[in-house]
Amino acid sequence: MRIIAGEARGRRLYAPAGEDTRPTSDRVRESLFNILGRRVLDARVLDLFGGTGAMAFEALSRGAAHAVIVDSARQAVAAIERNARAVLGDAFAGRARIVRADYRAALGQMAGMRFDLVFLDPPYRMAEAYGDALSRLLAMGALGEGCRIVMERAREQAIALPEGFARVDARDYGKTSVEFVEVSGR
Repeated sequence: MRIIAGEARGRRLYAPAGEDTRPTSDRVRESLFNILGRRVLDARVLDLFGGTGAMAFEALSRGAAHAVIVDSARQAVAAIERNARAVLGDAFAGRARIVRADYRAALGQMAGMRFDLVFLDPPYRMAEAYGDALSRLLAMGALGEGCRIVMERAREQAIALPEGFARVDARDYGKTSVEFVEVSGR
């Protein structure tokens, strides 16, 4: 795994051992960032189920302003911290915040923060986390004007969106699907 484009292009990313973390493949990441295009520039990013932090670090490499990366697993957070040093170097402290907590507790610590780009890729067994996270983000006012939410899921797994959200695009990549979601009615 590596950073695909931007100032950190080619830098290697590390993943924790085991099957609890399922990193987004380089091919899928490249495709979805091509779809996001200029939306990434100066974005405030939330990677809520960080795993390796690859999505947030790719966004930072491509010009995002800041990222908050959340994961509850100790090994995942260690990998995210290692990747932060490899990708961001001395700029790490100013451009990325890493939070080791369950996503619900982490969101509770983010009062007053607003995001332009949100990545949701919970473990597939946590299908309810998509809707719950979206509802919490909306209720706390954390989704900036025009915020784009990128949800990665198993292709056969249907995700029900809570009220207030609409799918704007969806792509399939083998056994993986990526949905692009926005707040509706704004």
